[in-house]
Formats: sequence, structure tokens, C-alpha cells
Amino acid sequence: MCGIVGAISERNVVPMLLAGLQRLEYRGYDSSGLALASADHFERVRAAGRVADLAAKADGHTALAGLAHTRWATHGAPTELNAHPHLGGDSVLIVHNGIIENHNALRTELQAQGYRFTSETDSEVIAHLVHHYLHRANDLLAAVQATVGRLTGAFAIGVLSRDYPDRVICARRGSPLVLGLGFGEQFFASDIAALLPVTQRMIYLEEGDLAELSRSEVRIFNAAGEAVTRQARTVDVAADSADLGHYRHFMQKEIFEQPTAIANTLQRVLELGCQSALFGPQADELFAHTPAIRIVACGSSYHAGLVARYWIEEWTGLPCSVDIASEYRYRKGREQDGTLIIAISQSGETADLLAAMRSARERGDVKVLAICNVPHSTLTRESDLLFLTQAGLEIGVASTKAFTTQLVALYVFAASLAHSRKTLNPAQLKDITEALNHLPVLVEEVLAMDSKLEAWAQELAHYHNALFLGRHTLFPIALEGALKLKEIAYIHAEGYAAGELKHGPLALVDEDMPVIACAVNDELLEKVVSNLREVQARSGKVFLLAEPGCEAAHEGCHRVLTLPAAAGPLAPVVLTLPLQMLSYHTACRKGTDVDKPRNLAKSVTVE
Repeated sequence: MCGIVGAISERNVVPMLLAGLQRLEYRGYDSSGLALASADHFERVRAAGRVADLAAKADGHTALAGLAHTRWATHGAPTELNAHPHLGGDSVLIVHNGIIENHNALRTELQAQGYRFTSETDSEVIAHLVHHYLHRANDLLAAVQATVGRLTGAFAIGVLSRDYPDRVICARRGSPLVLGLGFGEQFFASDIAALLPVTQRMIYLEEGDLAELSRSEVRIFNAAGEAVTRQARTVDVAADSADLGHYRHFMQKEIFEQPTAIANTLQRVLELGCQSALFGPQADELFAHTPAIRIVACGSSYHAGLVARYWIEEWTGLPCSVDIASEYRYRKGREQDGTLIIAISQSGETADLLAAMRSARERGDVKVLAICNVPHSTLTRESDLLFLTQAGLEIGVASTKAFTTQLVALYVFAASLAHSRKTLNPAQLKDITEALNHLPVLVEEVLAMDSKLEAWAQELAHYHNALFLGRHTLFPIALEGALKLKEIAYIHAEGYAAGELKHGPLALVDEDMPVIACAVNDELLEKVVSNLREVQARSGKVFLLAEPGCEAAHEGCHRVLTLPAAAGPLAPVVLTLPLQMLSYHTACRKGTDVDKPRNLAKSVTVE
């Protein structure tokens, strides 16, 4: 959600701060601001709207230390007064990502001491608290440590003081922060993407850490206030990963990066086969003896989990449940000891997912397998087993390559679980594994059909509603297709299991309700055909995406697109791509902000 960048240097940091904010725009925001300090000046610059507006207002400003922030409104309207940085007294500026749950009590306490609040935000209490403790302790580090000890909730904060222009301080609890190490300059940010142009040497702060940055060094303290050392790592992500190249939007770029992302994710799999060793040294023992699987995830990752349930149950016979993380965390009940919790997240910092994972550990003797795209994230550090997808940096808010690589990872997991438990014979396991060899090429062939989906989008853009249908593993793909259309084209869309048509949704079908259906040549094809006939009998227009061999479903369809080849059990991966392209081109046709859809954020780090 909100983005944070901090820097202290021997050179002007303003261009670096603004460039960092621009690289965080994909996270979603509605206002932005800068806190700037040098020996002779201390100021803030804020703007509602885009970072470009802030850059215009900051033109000509210089500073040797500073903070930058993009805000996604939670408390208070998206106005300049509510934009960060917030001022404490007359000498402290702070930026904050997260939610302070006890802000009302703190506000009342601070107002009684004479502090005047100028915003509606929960964040402003942090600025006044730091000022209060700084006045008492005359030490910025001690003041920030005392402040974070008073805060309830989730936060990543940056602090700058007029009286200490030679240092900046940051701290995290429940929201991510990473330090960037340079020569004569140091940085921090809520996402490595902001720092890639200036350094690839990073330190991922642990839960509860606080860091003090000067030009020559960083000092890190844990939640108990003790000085600690955290490992510095070189991040192998190209700085140009956040550049558009010749593409019109990041979403378009990321759709077409999927063959590479899938191939990278499969690299070790194709070397080792679907083996438990891919998930960690404990995996074989855990896989062989777990009594049940529970998948927790949010958004598109939840849809990936729904697909995986079919594979897991069919290939292993184990019971598998799939939960929305924000619902699971508030459910009561105990987990069966030995249950394997699969936590799926692109960022590894999703607040609801982390809370759900921790809740699961409190409910029984469980183990956690993380499927994640970001190494060293909170999720990966707190898990017992790990499979890293190799999607690379994903900028577009609507997930594309992160989703398909999650599907691939879950497919590999299901096959590896079957291998450990010996629930498939060698021939079956070989067929499942070898299907992965052809997947990147098959994905390339589907992407070559882009112009045909663009033609469909010209028609779809005129509708206000849409239904997506699928059966078996394609039911979750219908949910994902509907989500994509909602997210970026702002068309109301719902995904359904096709067999559910008669149980309600059929009442909506008429000539103004396009129905996008997915079909494969399997034992359910005849039933899918029957469902489509129900739609056609009520004047509904069917847009059919089908694998070869589904000719029986073509009759009466308004539009038909036949994919180049059948993908077998990997059909959910392959059929996802045309739905992504269809939503993308529909959004372009409607003129929406494809990469930064309204009201949404890429990384949801608050509840």
C-alpha cells in the first residue's frame, strides 16, 4: 500500500527520493510528500495526486537527508493536509505505512499536553510522540524507541529531526522495510524496487527492528533495544525490471514475460523432477506423514489455492481445504496436529496472510510451507518449508505472472506430495511431470493469439456486466477471469461453477449479459455443453475459450477461440492467459488506468 523511501547522503537526495517514489507508484496511492533536512534548512513538500505533482512542487529543492512517502488513505480523505510527512512540534517529521490502532487514546493524551493536530490521520500521533520524547531525552534514537513502545498496530516509519540532520531513523512492526547500503550514503524503503537504481546491497529488517542511518553506517536494534547484526545480501534483480521497455503498460509487459517466468520457476524442477527436496530438507518427512492440507491466501493467490485443491485431492487422496486468509484468522477451532499449512503470497508481506499463518500455529502443531515470489520476506523467514516462484518484479496491481507461477509451484507441490506418499504409479507421475517440459512453449503459443483477444475486447468493453464459467479446475480460473475484469476494466463480473447456473445466476442471463466460458476435452465437456445451451436458450452471448477437441461446445456460440494445443492437467495455467489478455485489452479500450486501478493497492500490508 503506502510507499516509503528514506536517504542520507553526501549528495542531493531529492532526485533519489522522487525516483524511488515513482518506482513505488504501482503499490497504489492518492497523495505524496517529502521531508527534507540539511544543516541550514528543514522543510516538507506535499501534494495530493500523483508523484509528478509532488516533483513539480519540489523542483529546485535540495537536501542531504530526507524521507519520501506515497499515501493510500485509511484515516482521513486524500488531501494535502492528510498527506505525509507529518510534523511533530516544530522539529520532527515522520512518514508511516500501516495503522496505529490506539491512535485515539494517544491523540487525547497529546492534546492534553498542548499538541495541536492538523490532520485526520492516525499517523500524526507518531510525530508528536517522537517530539515529546525527544524533548525529554534529548536523543533522537531514544525518542523513537520510546515512541514505538507506545504504538499498537502495524507500522513502518521513517523519522527526521531538525536537530539531527546527520541521521535518519526507521522502524518496522508488521509492515516491511529494507535497508540499502551505499558508499557515503544509506537508504531504506518499503520495497526493494525503490532502491535498485542506487544499490543492490540490502538488509531486510526483522520484525520489531529499528535502524539508525548515517552517511557512513547503519546501526540496527531489535525490539528489546539491543544492538544486533543483520545479514547484508546482494539482490539479484535488474534495475531495469521496473522499466516499461516497448510495452504500453506494465501489465502487458508482465503478461508477455510469463513464458520466461514459468521457465525460471521450473528450472530446478526440470533438473530434479517433482521431488520433496525442492521444498526444503524437512519436506520428505512432513509430506509422508501429514494428515491434511490447508491452504490460506488472498485475492488471486486464493484462486491459485482453489485450483491446487483439485490436484492435491486427486493425486494424493489427502483432504485439502482452502481459506481466505482474512476469514481464517478470525475463525475459531483447532488444527489437526501435523497439518501442513500452505501460505501463498506474491510479496510475502500480506498482512492478513501473515496473521492467518501465525493463527494456524496457535491452533495446533502445524508446519507452514510458503509459496512466495520475494526471498527474505516476512513470510519466507517465518515458514518451515519454502518454494520461491521466479516471477521477477511485478509492477501491475492486477497479478499476472505471479499468479501463473503460483499455479506452477502448486502443481509441482501436488506432484511431489504424491511422489513422497507413493499415491501415483510411476507412469502417472511421469506423465504429470513431463507435462511441465512443454508448458513455457505452450504459453508462448497462446500469447501469439493476443490480437484475437483484442478483437473480442472491442465488443466486451460496451457491456456493464459479465459472467465467467468453468468446471473442475477451471472454476477457479473463471473466478480469476472475473476478478481481472473487475480490477482493471471496472466491469462488474462474477465467476461461477458452470453447474451452478440453474441455482441462481441464470436469472441474470439475457442479450446484455456476455458469458465467457472455458472448456477442455475431458469427462465434463458434455456437461459444459449443456450449461452453454442453457445460456443460449435465454439469448445470452457465449464467448468460448476452448482447447482442441471441444467442437461439440462451439455450436451457437457468439465467439470461439480454440487454443493451439491441449495442456492436460495444466489447462488452468494455459487458459488463464487469454483471460488476462481479454481483460487487459478491454481496460485499454475503456481508457482506465491499467497498472494503477482506482482504490486498489499492489501490496496490502494493513488489514
